[in-house]
Amino acid sequence: MSVGEYLALLSMKHEVDPDKLFYALVSAWKNEISTCGDLSIKCRGKLKDRVVLLITKGPKVVAQFPITKEFLLEPSSPIRNLRKDDILRRQLFKREKGPHTVRIRDLRTGMRQVNLKAKVLEIARPTVVFRGFEYSASVANALISDETGTIKLCLWNKQIDSVSVGDTVQIENAHVSMFRGERQLRIGKNGMLNIVEATNSTRESA
Repeated sequence: MSVGEYLALLSMKHEVDPDKLFYALVSAWKNEISTCGDLSIKCRGKLKDRVVLLITKGPKVVAQFPITKEFLLEPSSPIRNLRKDDILRRQLFKREKGPHTVRIRDLRTGMRQVNLKAKVLEIARPTVVFRGFEYSASVANALISDETGTIKLCLWNKQIDSVSVGDTVQIENAHVSMFRGERQLRIGKNGMLNIVEATNSTRESA
């Protein structure tokens, strides 16, 4: 993996703008120290054609690596284009163990063990689907959003009545699938859907 690819992964993991990260690296090279969000960047050494940079977050060391001056002299941030690569996104999630707290814009088909906090914008009218000769279930798609985008959330049976438009929900251990050409978030049998902020409307207990 190249330094640029590693920095693209780092910017996604720590949720920092790739352009700001790049210019913070350049600033650390020239001024010995800089910051980017919660990250602090220090220049630990300068060689003929490269510099050694240390990135920390509070007392924790995030990374220390050499980077070429040629990379730092790029006229625009090379990190942004690398960050768009879906392969890098998949590598990031392979590196992380357990469920992932993500934003909607970063969801990709096939992701599993996803944690997400979002607001319910719409809930479609439920429809009945039949599974076998004697079993039927109600299903409805809810449109949910965060500050980065929207996605449909598939609700089944009791889940449909448990939420209302305007609620903020916490989704745990979900997965992303594709249905009729659209990304869709699904909560499996091991997933959870909890309301963290209800609307002002009064709910009657069942």
